Amino acid sequence: MKLNSLMVPKIKTLIFLLVTTVTFAQSKDGYWDNIRTTNETISLRAGEKKVIKSADFPDGTTEIVYRITILDDNQKLSSSLVSVLKAIPDPTGISQGTAGAVFLVSTISGVDKCKYAIFSDAKEADSFLTTAKKDKACLVQDTPINKEARLLKNKGSECFTSKTHNLYFAFQSDNWVMKEKIILEVVPWVDNKASRGWDSDTKNEILSLSKTLKVYNSLTGKDTFSAAFLEKIAQKYSYKEFSNLLSIEKSTAIETATEEALKKTGETKKYYSLFRDRANTAINKGNFEDAITIIQSELIAKNRAESIDYATLGKYFILSKQYDKAEKTLNNAIAKDATDIDLQLQLAYLYMFTDRISESKEIHKKYKTQNINAKTTWVQQTIKDFDLFKKCRLPEDNFKKILRVLE
Repeated sequence: MKLNSLMVPKIKTLIFLLVTTVTFAQSKDGYWDNIRTTNETISLRAGEKKVIKSADFPDGTTEIVYRITILDDNQKLSSSLVSVLKAIPDPTGISQGTAGAVFLVSTISGVDKCKYAIFSDAKEADSFLTTAKKDKACLVQDTPINKEARLLKNKGSECFTSKTHNLYFAFQSDNWVMKEKIILEVVPWVDNKASRGWDSDTKNEILSLSKTLKVYNSLTGKDTFSAAFLEKIAQKYSYKEFSNLLSIEKSTAIETATEEALKKTGETKKYYSLFRDRANTAINKGNFEDAITIIQSELIAKNRAESIDYATLGKYFILSKQYDKAEKTLNNAIAKDATDIDLQLQLAYLYMFTDRISESKEIHKKYKTQNINAKTTWVQQTIKDFDLFKKCRLPEDNFKKILRVLE
């Protein structure tokens, strides 16, 4: 079929309007929630009062649009409020779209009228049914209406705040004789960012949590760490999701966020030192297996370990007389870093306790003039470790042979 020249501009205009409408109806900032809406129809006898509780507002609701339509018998609404709102701009940043929403009322309304009030408190709404008092209402419409549409924002509205979960719409028929039908529709606008639940109160809760962590007091950039910790938690979870985690899940989440935040601030070594301190405390109490488990599970298994941790694990195996495990651990570590002096020292101890005294002496001769670290010499560390071995009741037969090499 061939289009005439008059039809082409009209079709282009129609396509433009359709695309524009769809584009405006969607937003990266939020959406009209067409699932958790209120759509209630009630019948009121002359002078009767009734209250409708709205559906629960989803987390992140920053605005609601409600529409009230009073119908005579057998009249029907031409289109739902949800379908109308889908075709208008979202409330964020386009004020004319927001303003337009409140004028979108039913194309059909009866001659019957009613008065209404909105309560934010369920008890006050229930009290209205018996007392007809509206002084506790957050919004009162005492002029009888047959249709109404309004927008309520969580800023500047007495009815609606970020903490509001429901509203209570109280209706009173203005008829003297006939009954009437009232349709209430409430549609929430959900802000994507606000829906995650991270307001100033919830953020401060996480910041306070960060200050209770053991690593916190040892940090140089405490505020920087807390900010990074909050960022990591908020990126991965909504506030409700984080709050509803099981204890073991929350502990894992906190540990992960702590490490990620410390990587960002460059202070991970202080965090890993906490595990080393825990292991050392266990050794001082004679809890060898606990110390070994801490090093293996918290540092090696989680790819946090450095050469010092393999050297420490080798020493713990020696202290607990698990010589085969000590040798495997030390040889694997040395294969990766043969220059680490501490690994060589632990290997020398292993040879000493497994009757390979000549191999032990060779290692001591090679490294005795060097330092284990910036403050401790090879000789000083050896003498200190011999004292530890004595306390742990390891065999002392070869101690003097090694000490003579170190003289």
